[in-house]
Amino acid sequence: MDITMLGTGSALVTECYNTCFVLHEDSQYFMIDGGGGSRILHQLKHAGIDWKSIRNIFVTHKHIDHITGVLWIIRMVCQYMNQGEYEGEATIYAHDEVIGLLQDLSEKLLQKEETDFINKRLHLGSVEDGETKEILKKKVTFFDIHSTKAKQFGFCMELENGDKITCCGDEPYNSCEKRYVENSKWLLHEAFCMDSQADIFHPYEKHHSTVKDACEIAQKLNVRNLLLYHTEDRNLSCRKELYENEGKKYFNGHLFVPNDLETFAL
Repeated sequence: MDITMLGTGSALVTECYNTCFVLHEDSQYFMIDGGGGSRILHQLKHAGIDWKSIRNIFVTHKHIDHITGVLWIIRMVCQYMNQGEYEGEATIYAHDEVIGLLQDLSEKLLQKEETDFINKRLHLGSVEDGETKEILKKKVTFFDIHSTKAKQFGFCMELENGDKITCCGDEPYNSCEKRYVENSKWLLHEAFCMDSQADIFHPYEKHHSTVKDACEIAQKLNVRNLLLYHTEDRNLSCRKELYENEGKKYFNGHLFVPNDLETFAL
């Protein structure tokens, strides 16, 4: 399985795209969030991923830098279904609040002949805390991260040999997530900035972590590979080097600080 980072930035970035990514294996795709707008289509194109091949999407929460791009995917899917140019079905997973919002916004913003396909061929699937679905032939469990802001879910995907990939959304690790995060082969975690620049970017006021925070959690919970995203963009040209140099002081595993459109084997 591979992961392609469509975007790696936090909400207000201008030099990269908002954080969203695709897990893929055997030409099957699972997209997590959509970033903040129509640029999602550009990112998918330049990642070499046909948007029509993405049949499973998960939206972590309702913030516009995560949900708005998904509305563009909904528009494209419904439009192509209406034109007879999209075969089969697709499913968008999220908790009930996000599903209700996607339904409402689609009905308000799209044409009726397009929205008629919603919940017929484009399914909006509400998931509960602890609920499991089969995606990419893997067991995926969705969980409430108990966000201090908008209600937000993460997920844990079980791989072969008991390995797992865990995504904590875009907020700091919460102890309620321990059973999912602990011993993960891969942990996907936000890091708004370096600890050495916390006085500049004020991550805690925004309910975010530093590189140090994320690395210390990964070390404590026996994570083997840590991938950091949802960052500031003022250090973009040297972000990878800066974050890796700070992170290795606190984490002994493999640390990844991806750029937009970068792909890793999991």
